[in-house]
Amino acid sequence: MSDAVFLDTGPLGILVKHPNKPEVFACRQWLAECRSANSDVYLPEIADYELRRELPQAGFSRSIARLDVLKAKLIYWPLTTVAMLLAADLCAPVRRAGKPTADQHALDGDVILAAQMLSSGLNEGAVIAATANPKHIALFVRCAEWKEIDP
Repeated sequence: MSDAVFLDTGPLGILVKHPNKPEVFACRQWLAECRSANSDVYLPEIADYELRRELPQAGFSRSIARLDVLKAKLIYWPLTTVAMLLAADLCAPVRRAGKPTADQHALDGDVILAAQMLSSGLNEGAVIAATANPKHIALFVRCAEWKEIDP
């Protein structure tokens, strides 16, 4: 297990969904095991933003409340100017290589999450992004589907 796990929007969304679904139970169990293994679990501000902007549209007020509770329990990792500048720098080479991670006009949460991780000051080898879709994030940082990360 890594020393630090940064949650992407996918698993974060699962964690705040209706608690009676099997996937939600599995993800919550995984999170509890990560925390029991003394891994630091980070809630990046970009993932909070991406999820928080979608939940009201879907009418998921209970999920918003669960997100607020989770935010208080995990290590909240705010956006910084350094991370945003790094995110901008990370975009150019992959776009030139024909591997864009989002539409050219999109905010691109994946690259911002990667920049938050890279600018965190944490040892890159001890940090992993827990995601539901590693394709884009893997261009920049170590990541895996949350189910595949051993607590």
